[in-house]
Amino acid sequence: MVLFPQEASLEELLKNSVTELTKLSDMTKLHQAVAAGDCSSVRKILKKGLCDPNYKDMDWNDRTPLHWAAIKGQMEVTHLLLEHGASPCLVTDVGWTPAHFAAEAGHLSVLKALHAWHAAIDAPDFFGDTPKRIAQIYGQTACVAFLDRAERECQAHRSQAQHAGLRLDEQDADWHTKKRELELSLPSTRRRRAREAQAPARPGHARPWRRA
Repeated sequence: MVLFPQEASLEELLKNSVTELTKLSDMTKLHQAVAAGDCSSVRKILKKGLCDPNYKDMDWNDRTPLHWAAIKGQMEVTHLLLEHGASPCLVTDVGWTPAHFAAEAGHLSVLKALHAWHAAIDAPDFFGDTPKRIAQIYGQTACVAFLDRAERECQAHRSQAQHAGLRLDEQDADWHTKKRELELSLPSTRRRRAREAQAPARPGHARPWRRA
């Protein structure tokens, strides 16, 4: 069948729309499969190459599939996502990395995997709490011990990279803007407290905490 220019454009538009819907569908399925620990489905979805493993689900506080893998302690899924380009530095709407969730739940093996991929294991959230601090709050002693060493190694790796002139992928490009918006949305008193929470903690003074 011969298509006239207008018909051809319409057909191309429809194809593009179907492709975009397929991508969105796969992204939704990827989050669900990871949350369910369905490694087989995760592998199939990633192999299609149509979805972005770093897609943030706004209905779940900007969590990526890697956040869900960390929450559930899914080691095999964590490795699959990392191997397919999932970034361990992306954060939720209050600055939680996958490491924060793993530390909260005591998933030591996931923390080790993230650290092996040179995740910024010492990154603070909006309130200034690092994964180690979250592990302390929830009494995850094994995670605290590991993160104490991992933080030093992370800082040493960062220092070596800077000295060599290498750029590390340790930051969520969207976080600076979202963090500023969050600060401005808070009442002045809470805004001041949030700034204080992000300052170095003094001995004997606990920081406020909010769950992601």
